[in-house]
Amino acid sequence: MTTSLPTAIATADRRPARRDTAALVAARKPPTSGGFNQTMLAIELRRLLRNRRTVVFTLVMPAVFFLLFGTSSSYQNQSAGHGNITAYVMVSMAVYGAMIATTSGGAAVSVERAAGWSRQLRLTPLSPTAYIGVKVLTAMVLGAVSILVVNLIGVVVGAHMLTSAWILCAVLAWVCSVLFAAFGLFMGYLLPSDNVMQIIGPALAVLSFAGGLFVPVDQLGHVFATFAKFTPVYGVGQIARAPLAGGLTATAVINVLAWTLAFSAGAAWRFRRDTSRV
Repeated sequence: MTTSLPTAIATADRRPARRDTAALVAARKPPTSGGFNQTMLAIELRRLLRNRRTVVFTLVMPAVFFLLFGTSSSYQNQSAGHGNITAYVMVSMAVYGAMIATTSGGAAVSVERAAGWSRQLRLTPLSPTAYIGVKVLTAMVLGAVSILVVNLIGVVVGAHMLTSAWILCAVLAWVCSVLFAAFGLFMGYLLPSDNVMQIIGPALAVLSFAGGLFVPVDQLGHVFATFAKFTPVYGVGQIARAPLAGGLTATAVINVLAWTLAFSAGAAWRFRRDTSRV
């Protein structure tokens, strides 16, 4: 009797401890979807839209370019595929706006890394996959807003094309802009925060010229037209304008898929190196 009583007491004392440990483990269990939720997405969007530079470059500048270069009366009266030249320029500027929006949304990780925000997030239940997912979705939502702004202006200033082509051009421009969300993430992890947008902005402008977004590829000459097919902008522009102007080729599709995979792989590589140091 005297030997069994202490054993029973010790066993009874250990049971609550085990229950408390189980409760603690359950409390620390990662949340569903790695911590991704709509609240975090909304916060990220508000943070981006409060940045005046982001608003100017992603929402204002593409619309201004469209008004400057695509709304002349001659363009409104000349046909281009299933619409007029104004519609052709409108689609190109919508692609350009989506490029800037998704790239800047992805590249925002560079600022967070420099501020130590990435380290803070590693202390939360938010998984790295969910964090990247939030960044990509934020960039894509911003890209959709940029496309919408340019298209609404197009309705007002005289862009004309079939309704089905109008919808498809906008959707394809948005879907293909995921390429530049991956590009922005890659650059955000690759470049220092104080230089990332200063490098990316001019780079996108050069790529837009080289890829036939500002000037049609067939007007660039044989050498430049051949070079354009290897730039990441070429495929996005060709696919987005295909419902209006036609001419969709396997080269354009392969171009978008190849660059998207390349930038995604680069972003994943740099992300793994970055988080291994956190």
